[in-house]
Amino acid sequence: MTATPPRLILGSTSRYRRELLARLRVPFDTVSPEVDETPQPGEAPADLACRLALAKARAVAALHPQAIVIGSDQVADLDGQPIGKPGTHERAITQLQAMRGRTVVFQTALAVVRADTGHAEVALAPVRVRFRALDDASIDHYLRLEQPYDCAGSAKCETLGIALLEAIDSDDPTALIGLPLIRTTAMLRAAGLDVLQHAR
Repeated sequence: MTATPPRLILGSTSRYRRELLARLRVPFDTVSPEVDETPQPGEAPADLACRLALAKARAVAALHPQAIVIGSDQVADLDGQPIGKPGTHERAITQLQAMRGRTVVFQTALAVVRADTGHAEVALAPVRVRFRALDDASIDHYLRLEQPYDCAGSAKCETLGIALLEAIDSDDPTALIGLPLIRTTAMLRAAGLDVLQHAR
């Protein structure tokens, strides 16, 4: 008989990450991490994503030391400049205008922390995305249909946003949506939770 696995917590309120983690068919809880996401001066997008992913996991793990906690963060990287969630229609237009015809690296960081064993690991899953040379009318029409204002870079590749793109280059297919599941399963194994053994 398989031993009872440690509790698994997703330190995120993102519905996208929750839906992705649910694909693994392992029970988990979600807890909102209380973390200031303000970038530090001159902080590179990849460094920002890694720092925030680890901070989120550690913040939740401090409250639940017996659990394995997942933290994640994604920052769009255009020529070394971070592009976050637009929040508004106007900012989303500006983002997509800046990215059209360009390659953007979506820096998706993952952290797994287990406070009672001292386990802490961080990994980065960069995804290179090449945007089409979109006209303003197409950008506006897409945004009004999808309203992706809670997505870094304003592009939801899992729905109509795929029509904005020419190519996606990634070694972890779900990273662009917000949680790289190949890395997640590997890092959970390292922390003491084998997904294949405990999936339901």
